[in-house]
Amino acid sequence: MADSKSVNTKIYQSVYILAEELLEANNRGNQPAFDELLATLKSICLDNEGTDKDHPVQWETLADFTEDYDEALALYQKALDKATQINSKDYMSSIAFSMAVLQKELGQIEAAIENLKSAKITSNKIEDKALKNEIHDLLAELTSE
Repeated sequence: MADSKSVNTKIYQSVYILAEELLEANNRGNQPAFDELLATLKSICLDNEGTDKDHPVQWETLADFTEDYDEALALYQKALDKATQINSKDYMSSIAFSMAVLQKELGQIEAAIENLKSAKITSNKIEDKALKNEIHDLLAELTSE
């Protein structure tokens, strides 16, 4: 794991392009293309795992497109662990928020609240006001029910 918070530009670009292509395949209902692109993304993650190219962005993106909720939560946790290792508050906040959204959908309200509390703390150090507001709003919604 690199000490730097930055992600290898080449990897970031390939992950970003794959994410766009996954969205397009999904929007068109092209399951074979979606599955092939997802397999490519998973391969990138596994190839980079444990190397200096390993970065939370690839795992978070893989989790975002993983349709099996339990698998997606495991991938988000892996991404969160990697974000914590490099102390990236932006990734820690966005990943914990994504996990909480999924946990809410699954009825795992306590786990969602815990992730939102963590996201709220780490988001104090980021500039993304929209994400801060989403974290705040979902936490307020879940704790007032």
